[in-house]
Amino acid sequence: MVSKEADHAEHDSAVGPERKAKLVFFCSERSGRSRRVEGFLAQVLQRRQNHETFDLVRVSVERHPELAARFQVRELPTVCIVEGQRLRKRIVAPRGCRQLEAELAEWLR
Repeated sequence: MVSKEADHAEHDSAVGPERKAKLVFFCSERSGRSRRVEGFLAQVLQRRQNHETFDLVRVSVERHPELAARFQVRELPTVCIVEGQRLRKRIVAPRGCRQLEAELAEWLR
């Protein structure tokens, strides 16, 4: 299920459009592993107060298989970071908070 997606970036007349990276979380509604990784992700974002760093988009592969195919998701859960129209990073089946922090370091405060 797609729970949140920004329609338009906010505009600041002095700086131009401000765009956040999208954190696209591909998961299965029936997977305990997906729920665990979602918890790890929430911890990482909360611990470093980064909830506003990303536009978080949760994608259920059962409901949106075409999107999973487009992103070439072969294993669940998979986290993709998208900036603009580019896939910047793919994190396949992260094992815990430390791995997520390390993989997301360039975006985290």
